[in-house]
Amino acid sequence: MLLALDTSTLTCGIALYDEPIVVGEMMWRTANHHTVELAPAVSDLLRRCSVSPAELKCVAVALGPGSFTSLRISLAFAKGLAFSLSIPIIGIPTFEYQAAAQPVSDEPLFTVIPAGRTRMAVQEFHTVEGQWQPLDTPQVMTPEEISDRVSGPTRICGEMNANERQLIGRKWKNAMIVPPALAMRRPAVLAELAWRRWKSGQVDDPVLLSPVYLHIAGMIRE
Repeated sequence: MLLALDTSTLTCGIALYDEPIVVGEMMWRTANHHTVELAPAVSDLLRRCSVSPAELKCVAVALGPGSFTSLRISLAFAKGLAFSLSIPIIGIPTFEYQAAAQPVSDEPLFTVIPAGRTRMAVQEFHTVEGQWQPLDTPQVMTPEEISDRVSGPTRICGEMNANERQLIGRKWKNAMIVPPALAMRRPAVLAELAWRRWKSGQVDDPVLLSPVYLHIAGMIRE
């Protein structure tokens, strides 16, 4: 049984996965209460799925980019589980698993998340051998700058409010924004990716594992 955690933004998600079954999944919008909500949510999901902590054999965590504080909360929680239960830990960049949930296509894919102060973090992906692969590193941009970067048919997914969707989608012939329900990060997808890495022996050192932060000049804040 694998537990996956994502607190990259105000949208939190956790999932229990035991291939090929998504045993349980929870997503919710927090009001910057990651610290007090994460542990009870995990406990509740375990109880609802009749899973004991002793049954957990691996823990996965989204590494960011994301909020400086919230990323540290989920990573600290995951490390605590890994040490206390003597189980492996796997960290996966947030945009990597966000892209993995989207159908592969010939068009490029922009993954986005809120970055505070009317800005967004964005990373571009292209399809390589049937899988999404990053074309660049995550950057901080305004919605207008993201729109300006769209030069041809481009898929865009991630957390966007109504105004951001309008600004990014102003090039309506090319900016193909994924519907909200399909654009959100699914912790079950994070769990699936982590499961594959775990089974192939690609685990991380809990001591060395750290969040993915953007450059200090564009650091994502709560």
